[in-house]
Amino acid sequence: HACSCVRTGLSLPESWLTVPWARGADGREREGCREAFYKHVMNPNESWFCVGPGEHLRLCPQDYTCCSSQMEETLALQSERDYLKAVEDNSQFLLTTFTQRHRRFDEFFRELIDLSEKSMNQMFTKTYGRLFTQNAHVFQELFVELRRYYSGGSVSLAEVLSDFWSRLVERVFSLVNPQYQFSEDYLECVSKHAEQLQPFGDVPRKLRVQVSRAFIAARALSQALATGRDIVNKATKVSCVRGLMRQWYCPLCRGVPFLRPCHSLCLNVMKGCLANQADLGTEWNNFIDALYQVSEKLEGPFNMELATDSISVKVSEAIMHMQENSVSISTKVFQGCGNPRPAPGRSKRSPKESGSNRRPFRTYSPEEKPTTAAGTNLDRLVTELKERLRPMQGFWVSLPHTICNDEKMAADVTNEDRCWNGQTRGRYLPDVTGDGLVSQINNPEVEVDIARPDVRTRQLIMELRVATNKLRHAQTGQDMDFMDSESQIVAFTSLFLNRECRAAPPELQKCINMKKKH
Repeated sequence: HACSCVRTGLSLPESWLTVPWARGADGREREGCREAFYKHVMNPNESWFCVGPGEHLRLCPQDYTCCSSQMEETLALQSERDYLKAVEDNSQFLLTTFTQRHRRFDEFFRELIDLSEKSMNQMFTKTYGRLFTQNAHVFQELFVELRRYYSGGSVSLAEVLSDFWSRLVERVFSLVNPQYQFSEDYLECVSKHAEQLQPFGDVPRKLRVQVSRAFIAARALSQALATGRDIVNKATKVSCVRGLMRQWYCPLCRGVPFLRPCHSLCLNVMKGCLANQADLGTEWNNFIDALYQVSEKLEGPFNMELATDSISVKVSEAIMHMQENSVSISTKVFQGCGNPRPAPGRSKRSPKESGSNRRPFRTYSPEEKPTTAAGTNLDRLVTELKERLRPMQGFWVSLPHTICNDEKMAADVTNEDRCWNGQTRGRYLPDVTGDGLVSQINNPEVEVDIARPDVRTRQLIMELRVATNKLRHAQTGQDMDFMDSESQIVAFTSLFLNRECRAAPPELQKCINMKKKH
């Protein structure tokens, strides 16, 4: 009943060639072992079906085995690949969602800005003709800065809009008073008086509120989707080769290749392997919640479609307001800045006469405006995103269960006696550990140093916190990048004190008392 072991160039000790469990009817165990090994890692032209003592094994039980040291090493590498594939397969929904949604929202928002500029050019060219084209650079600069802000540039929306209105009031004031010649200093005086005179009425304030809220939310959402994509890409790491090999391929070496690991064994291995990822759980859930809430804001008061569509309309209303009130505005400017010089070849006329021949502003129906961006609309994009965000809650904590519930990865939870328990066929007795790094202190399957948290995971937690904080500020129309220094310090201090204290063990919660004192 001896079993032969043959591989080109390989010579094994005689003591390896006879073991009690190798004497199965027709050699079924050996054949199953060989077939399973061929399936996973072997060249079919090679022949490995060895049996013998397992003192040479580093990862599997050192009983009789059909694995050499090289086979064990090969299978250990395969267990890493299987683990990474399992994590990748189960996180594919997240990665695909973040990647595709980021691309679609980004394309949509950029096209909305393009269409807004195109709409303004069309409307103003029809209304003002050459007067608009001669001053088109004022409007072009506005959209250049809006694009730069959305793309993540260091741009303050408040300053962008303020500069735009300052340049516009100078141009419009010159146009409604063509009989005068204005120097740069005089026009600068006009713009300085603009806040007091409010030549455009309340339109600048309304546009600032609407555009700022929408652009802040749109940028925060787009950046957060990219952050989610990057987090998922980075949050996979093998740190438990022994546990992976022990549950998936040690049965092969033991001669029971088709025996699945017990469900509880699988959970302990996966909870150990994914301990650091499980620690992402709280911040991940906060991040998903904040994404969901900003999405809802974009459906309602922070609607990017309405904001970009309103730019040309609001600017037109502002110009019309200044035209209609040009007499009183010009009179007050002349009082504050002095009487300007008459333009060469023009007689001096009163402000009332100067605006009488201006071409009146007219609005355009929605049918005349460009079609919706990217062949879709914001409501549809937001609805699709929200449907995908909800299942992401609790992903990292539940990932071990998701993997172990796969029948290819572990035995069914009801099959407690006919499964691989890490040593042989039988019930797995140790308790299943809790979630997260600290809970792995008593994990029997994976050695985890709970005193040394994974640096990469801590960095990912920090990235999630920053992204979440930006999203939460965006919900109230605030841009964290342009808050004053004192407000940023308060925001970050509150953010990190709250969360670090809650996450700290009792003996380290002195920070809570410090927080209360401050």
